[in-house]
Amino acid sequence: MMAAFLARRIGFGVILIFAVSIVVFVIVALTPGDAAQVIVGPHATAQQYEQVRSQLGLDLPLPLQYWNWVSHAVMGNFGTSLVNGQGVLDLLNSRLGVTLSIIVLSTAVAAIIGVAAGAWSAYRGRTVGRVIDVASMLTFSLPSYWLGLLLVFVFAVELRLFPAVGYTDFFTSPSGWALSLVLPVATLAIGGAAGVARQTRDSMLGALNQEFILAHRAEGVPEITIVFRHALRNCAAPILSMVGLFFIGSLSGTVLIEQVFSMPGLGGLAVSSAAQHDIPVIQGIAVYFAVLVVAVNLVLDVIFGWLNPRMRAS
Repeated sequence: MMAAFLARRIGFGVILIFAVSIVVFVIVALTPGDAAQVIVGPHATAQQYEQVRSQLGLDLPLPLQYWNWVSHAVMGNFGTSLVNGQGVLDLLNSRLGVTLSIIVLSTAVAAIIGVAAGAWSAYRGRTVGRVIDVASMLTFSLPSYWLGLLLVFVFAVELRLFPAVGYTDFFTSPSGWALSLVLPVATLAIGGAAGVARQTRDSMLGALNQEFILAHRAEGVPEITIVFRHALRNCAAPILSMVGLFFIGSLSGTVLIEQVFSMPGLGGLAVSSAAQHDIPVIQGIAVYFAVLVVAVNLVLDVIFGWLNPRMRAS
């Protein structure tokens, strides 16, 4: 049954990836301008523009352009950048580690802090709960780029504890890599931690009133064991859902974060490629992001199916 469950989820994921690639391709192709204009510059003649456009295949009908791209993409060939001629896969893979570092670390930090704060709030009561509500409201209302600039001003400019911008490769300097990620990760994680904490608290307040919890208390089980072992485990599904949503939301959030902190990741590449109408690169980024979304949802589905076997039949 688990094999069939996974097969269905993978099938839906493949359909989603193709749907995303089609939507992104059409949107980019229909926006004003194209890569040929970027290459020839503003002073080129109409003949020069049309010649470059023909060389890039941009004069072909839109369905044929997409077919040419997707027929190579399914074979693992995402083509070359229309602007600089660099292989798209090489370009994306060189930046993937930066984006994954930000997203994975911010998700881990948000999950750890959020679950701990939410559980403590449910256990100890009102004061921590009010702090979580206020923090959640503030972080959801403040733009991430504004929060990032504030952190740069305080911790990089004033206190000089962390670098303001830039990225250090892990294999070049592990300590430099960690320091360069502190502010970007904190910018993303603050809002996520508040959301996870609120979800954890609300879920655990309901779980702590369940009959099996009352039975454990009657048996004399220590309160700390009840909260962090029994109640928290019972709330795993909604908490994991919130963490998964934060991970997926961070894919769009990292676009701004990488711009603020000058990080050479996929988000910054997406912005520059969109400005240059570099369709193969934009398509590759969209596929990478879609694969990450599908992978996260697949992992969550497997965990939920393990926690609740009835979901495998859905």
